[in-house]
Amino acid sequence: MIISDVHLGTYDSKAKEAVHFLKRLRCEKLILNGDIIDAWALKRGGKWSKHHSRFIRKILKMADKDGTEVVYLRGNHDDILERFLPLAFGKIRVAKEHLHRTKDGKVYLVIHGDGFDRISSRHRWLAVAGSVGYDFLLCVNRQYNRWRAWRGKEYFSISKRVKAKVKSAVSFVDRFEFLLQQLAQHRGCDGVICGHIHTPQDRYVGDCHYLNSGDWVESLTAIIEHHDGKMELVTYEDFLAEKTERQMIGIPTINSTECALKAD
Repeated sequence: MIISDVHLGTYDSKAKEAVHFLKRLRCEKLILNGDIIDAWALKRGGKWSKHHSRFIRKILKMADKDGTEVVYLRGNHDDILERFLPLAFGKIRVAKEHLHRTKDGKVYLVIHGDGFDRISSRHRWLAVAGSVGYDFLLCVNRQYNRWRAWRGKEYFSISKRVKAKVKSAVSFVDRFEFLLQQLAQHRGCDGVICGHIHTPQDRYVGDCHYLNSGDWVESLTAIIEHHDGKMELVTYEDFLAEKTERQMIGIPTINSTECALKAD
């Protein structure tokens, strides 16, 4: 299973939902693909809640008691880890990138992706300013959706609408995906799995399988590998719906959604 961009330490981190998701799945390998802890936000004051601590405890429990192999890949918001790489303790490894081999023999390059974002890699101060602006947008979005909920309307993401409407943002995402696909093909991999841009995706470009695990701020998405090696992008909302449906017809939920991530 691969998740990214939980952004622990921010008000909008959906750590509670992430813990609920992890508790109902079993996997042999869990890849935390960057920006799990948001050091930038914590440096600005941030917000660390009990749910953020529970997320960390859940990961440690998976590694210690469940025997799950945990691979933590550094992102740009937790780039403080760069100075310690590579690092390993027990079942937990911290690295910059990772090659994952699926049960059916395919190889995926797993990398956060910030190195292919010119602003993040070359203009860190501008990336930090953009992060502050994104946090402000999420704050506005939070207030707006409280009003929508009062009116009986569903959740609406202002940031996603902005990305879809702004031409430069759309072209940035396209270029980001293209560069990562090129890297995967250059490395001789069948696909690439990334995070960073908070845009969940599952598609093929030629023979290259591009997957983006999204985030646990707005999209609440993850990537799981099934027992046959199939990689699937899943949403928390669909996961809850499937869980409810299976409970209604008497199918054990924990077995039906079990992951099959195998060690390399």
